[in-house]
Amino acid sequence: MYYKCIYKMWYVWYHDLTKQDKECYSVKKTMSKKSLILSLIALVAVVGVFVGVWAATRPETQQGDKTITVTVVNNESEKDFEINTDAEMLRGALDQIDLVQGDESEYGLFILTVDGYTADSAAQEWWCVTKGGEDVYTGVETTPIADGDVFEITLMTGW
Repeated sequence: MYYKCIYKMWYVWYHDLTKQDKECYSVKKTMSKKSLILSLIALVAVVGVFVGVWAATRPETQQGDKTITVTVVNNESEKDFEINTDAEMLRGALDQIDLVQGDESEYGLFILTVDGYTADSAAQEWWCVTKGGEDVYTGVETTPIADGDVFEITLMTGW
């Protein structure tokens, strides 16, 4: 019943329009379709740009055998580990020799223990991963490795 009333109201409104009003209504209807199509094209273009930027800036991985060096620095010592691996990411190489342990989260592994030494959160201790002395801005799961890379895992104090 409700739908019939709405249809009747629309029918009366549409048929009461003058010819000029009907042409104007038709143009507005066409314009709204064009606007929708242009909006969809713009959305696809923006998504395409984001995908292109991601593809251009994602870290490159090296497949095959490689040897990396990981230096662990804590309050007590500094120790080098040479790892021969075919892993593409740092996490795979570290897990291969069971060097790090930690908590898994939606963001990846939060390193708590390295080479048996556990960081004390009460003393604001945490592990910092660097590559060739430069900060690594990715987690160990998404840090690519290449033959000859040198990583440092250093115990830091203070937030």
